Amino acid sequence: MQTDQMESERRAFFKKIGWLFEEVLPFDRVLGLRVTKVSEDQATMAFEKREDLLGNVYHQSLHGGVISAVLDTVGGLTALGSLVDRAMGLSDEELARVFGQVGTIDLRVDYLRPGIGDRFTATAWIMRTGRKVAVVRMELRSDRDTLIAVGTGTYMVG
Repeated sequence: MQTDQMESERRAFFKKIGWLFEEVLPFDRVLGLRVTKVSEDQATMAFEKREDLLGNVYHQSLHGGVISAVLDTVGGLTALGSLVDRAMGLSDEELARVFGQVGTIDLRVDYLRPGIGDRFTATAWIMRTGRKVAVVRMELRSDRDTLIAVGTGTYMVG
């Protein structure tokens, strides 16, 4: 396969999984998550503070469950992005089967500071990926670049 065609297929794959996470997955829509970057080894998502995402209305800080869910979501997106080479040449039906196999096995979240801010960015990086499992490191930062939480997730990918 020619390099330009392969790169075009890779971009199409990343665009498709971005669309899946923004438009198809209902809970991601509830959280208001937007994919800002996705590649084979990293992904970034962003969302705005909303009153229904707060855990402490007096301090205007995010609910811990929201923080955990966002880290898990960006971790899953990153794990799925790592499958780009396996996805080359697959039909939409075969891709749907690949997407359906990705799931969280384990998630650890360390809450470092209250989730205070107006806009938040979650970033994740592949630490290791294999035929069956991917291990991902995640972090959540505020618009003030304050590190709010970090996490490590293990995801089934095959």
